[in-house]
Formats: sequence, structure tokens, C-alpha cells
Amino acid sequence: MEARTEAVEVVRRYWASVWSRDWDGVGRTLADDVEVFWPVTREIIRGRDNMVAVNSEYPNGWSIDVLNVYDAGETVVSEVQVPQEDVGIFRVVSIWTVIDGVITSGREYWTLYGGEEGHGWRRKYVDVGDLPS
Repeated sequence: MEARTEAVEVVRRYWASVWSRDWDGVGRTLADDVEVFWPVTREIIRGRDNMVAVNSEYPNGWSIDVLNVYDAGETVVSEVQVPQEDVGIFRVVSIWTVIDGVITSGREYWTLYGGEEGHGWRRKYVDVGDLPS
């Protein structure tokens, strides 16, 4: 397995390629048999071609802001903001496994930023707002 800093760079290249719509570049960051799970919708994307297609066929009007990329030992965790015209801002936390220079698996939690209201019982304990990235 490569040095962890190399794994972080693979994830950074993945997001940079998605943002620039370099679909061949996206493919180069993924294993042939990559498997990515989206728990919020319970969708499983299997294979490089399907992962590239899911990204490339998404309607335009979005951008990518990489907020943080964390080296977490056996995994790399990324936090990304995806503003989408006429929809809002998505936030995604991705937990990636990188082996031999490619992403072999991932789990991505996509959510609409501020898309849910907190429970009323917590209001006396919390503030609602934004924190810097």
C-alpha cells in the first residue's frame, strides 16, 4: 500500500477531475471494480464505468469546493461542498479506501446543507448557523 499522503492526493485528484469534468481523469482515480455506497439513498455504484457515468450524466449547474481531506490511516475522508443551481448547496462526507494508487471503495453521505430542521426539544441547547470550513 502506498504512503498515506499519496492516497490523499488520489482523493484530491478525484475531486479536481470531477470539478473540471475530466471524466477520463476521474476514471484514472478509480479501480475497475470500485464500489461506492450512498447510505442516504441506499444506492450502490459498482464499477469504474458506472461511477464515471453517475458523475458525468448529472445535470450541469454545479461546482465543487473541497473543504477538507483527512488522512485517517487505512482510509481517506473528504468533506466537499457542491453548490447546485436552482437546488441549493449539498455537503458530502466521503470515506474512501485507496489501494495501489486508486480508489477501491467509498461511502458517501450526501445531504442538502440546512435541508432539515433540528428537533424542537434541542432548541434550548443549540444555536443554528454556519461555522467556517
